[in-house]
Amino acid sequence: MIFYFCVIILDKMIVTKQYRCIHSSSCVCTKGHLNEDVIFLVFQHLNWNPRLIAILSCVCKWFDEIAKQVLWKEFCRTRAPKMMLDLQSSGSHSVDGTWNALGKLLIHCSGCSKGGLFNNSIQIPGHFVYRTRFSRTSGKSFLLPQCRNDVLYVSDPCEHLDQGEDGDVGFFRGVFKSFSVSRVRNMLIAMEAKFHPTEVCPYCKAKLWSMLQAKMIPRSACSRLGSYDDSIEYYVCLNGHMLGICTLLPLSDSEEAFEFE
Repeated sequence: MIFYFCVIILDKMIVTKQYRCIHSSSCVCTKGHLNEDVIFLVFQHLNWNPRLIAILSCVCKWFDEIAKQVLWKEFCRTRAPKMMLDLQSSGSHSVDGTWNALGKLLIHCSGCSKGGLFNNSIQIPGHFVYRTRFSRTSGKSFLLPQCRNDVLYVSDPCEHLDQGEDGDVGFFRGVFKSFSVSRVRNMLIAMEAKFHPTEVCPYCKAKLWSMLQAKMIPRSACSRLGSYDDSIEYYVCLNGHMLGICTLLPLSDSEEAFEFE
């Protein structure tokens, strides 16, 4: 009965996010909530459905905290188990940023807006993707030689084809392991790199460094993506989330670029 009740709430109730309980005096929130173990088992049965986790977090502050601390963490572990095991292998029970930010990064392509973060003339709305491969090996291609000991997971580019004069556009995203002690972060601070004046990370709302302005984009990144040399740009936020854009080469040229690498 409790399980059925929870599913009905999750599937039918669409509410505006609040940081206080908005229910009536008879609401269970005034007398205590469902046991956390019950909620865990419900979402385990639902295979940590991200849409339903997001809906639950909108009900009240208590559910929002459960979602952030437990449900999004389990979602990340289920969606990318080896990657999560590596990100936490230093002994930490958390990650840089929050679990819900990392969960969104795993399944959401940020897109771009006209004159926004990438200062493009095109508008491509952000959208959720069903599945994306993140690679630690690919991440090495986005690091300068002196930073190759850092661990960075990068996704395959999300392709948006035939964007007029901009050609075939690809968006990619990634996450650093232990970014707070990484060589990349230390270099950015040492060279007094500036944050973007207005835009913030779409995943955790932290400030962003431009790796292009810092001149920290190696040529190997273009080869890995199969993109034009002067078309790649990416940012890294204070929590180690990376997001970028590139113009993709035609398929035959891309294959040659990988051979060159």
